[in-house]
Amino acid sequence: MHTLLNIAVSALLIGFAAWLGGRYPRLAGFLVALPLATLLVLPLTQLQHHDAARTAEMARSIFVAVPVTLTFFVPFLFSDRLHLGFWSCYVLGILCLVGAFFLHRLVLRA
Repeated sequence: MHTLLNIAVSALLIGFAAWLGGRYPRLAGFLVALPLATLLVLPLTQLQHHDAARTAEMARSIFVAVPVTLTFFVPFLFSDRLHLGFWSCYVLGILCLVGAFFLHRLVLRA
């Protein structure tokens, strides 16, 4: 039951943000930048597993991950200067996330 609730809430949130992006891209960008997934996942995890220590560990991981995952947007910031299309930026952003993952692991081990 928990899994179905997680899927339904997530799908509704993603679908709404995608729809909103077509009508009001700046508002959609702001809403997507909010920690909506975190606001949903933390209580759902706590309700499902009843382990406050693990939920807090997850929150700490998210705290470290948020700034390093912003590297995904770096190619988009330079797309005009470098004459990059959407898919080039997207693939480069994914590659930046690979590096961000290793940085995340390094910081959490310290």
